Amino acid sequence: MLLHTLEETVSQYLFIVLFAPLFAGILANLKAKVESRKGPGILQPYHDLAKLLRKETVVPQPSGNIFRYSPYLLFGIYSLIALIIPVLIPDPVFFTASADFLGGAILFSLAAFVKMLSAMDSGNSYSVMGVSRAMSFNFLSEGTLITVFFAVSLMTGTNNPYVTNHFLTANSISIVSLDHVFPTLAFAMLFLYETGKIPVESSGLMELGMIEEGLVYEYSGKLLAISKWSSYMKQCLLGSVLLNVFLVPWGLYSMGYAFLIDFPVMIAKWLFLIVVVVIIETTLAKLRLFRIMDYLAVAFTFSILFLIFSEVIL
Repeated sequence: MLLHTLEETVSQYLFIVLFAPLFAGILANLKAKVESRKGPGILQPYHDLAKLLRKETVVPQPSGNIFRYSPYLLFGIYSLIALIIPVLIPDPVFFTASADFLGGAILFSLAAFVKMLSAMDSGNSYSVMGVSRAMSFNFLSEGTLITVFFAVSLMTGTNNPYVTNHFLTANSISIVSLDHVFPTLAFAMLFLYETGKIPVESSGLMELGMIEEGLVYEYSGKLLAISKWSSYMKQCLLGSVLLNVFLVPWGLYSMGYAFLIDFPVMIAKWLFLIVVVVIIETTLAKLRLFRIMDYLAVAFTFSILFLIFSEVIL
């Protein structure tokens, strides 16, 4: 039993670490095809990471140890989250008991804080501008994240993400109930913001719109590779929560070696999510920077509406 749990733990962790760049590559490739461009190959993120890992790391002179070690800390935080939430395995794995839904939300907030702290430590004006923007918006995004997880725990009666997955799988009718629809809409909007997808911001190096890229503006070489890898992992983690807890909780197995089937199942789920994200990116105009607050306010409102419906109407 212990050996089987260890195998499931390693499988889930490797899925996040190894497949996260692939999903980012497929998304970029599909978006380029829809826009009638050739675009990068689906394996381009792996080539970028390998190239950056071979390059020399240049550290800004004003920076200190916070700047140097933050990428490793970020990678460690997302690695821990990968062992807490149901990404691939529907049953608890090692380290699952170390945190619940709210603990996972706090870890995501800690990662955001570490990233902003490292950007401030770099001393670069663009990085500081990215930090100021991120701090302006994150109070709503983190509030939405915590409220959404709190809403789901009220609906299922538990803060354990694995129990939540089992509850939604066994009670399929709850997927279309209002007390599940509102948190789902809120988390879907949050996913688009946290991963830098249109209609929220440009994820490129445009000074007028960059937020996430501004935080890693001074990184290079191995440190930039680890930062990018961490961002891929964050996108994969948030997308997996959106799929396995909110949208499509079915299809995951853990009896014996049936968990091996979960690999193609999760890839199929991710292909579905990628298609939806590409449609949103290519059909909706990008919001202006000062409109992001309105966008996040709507997401936060959706998460609060659940509390109103559950406590007042229902």
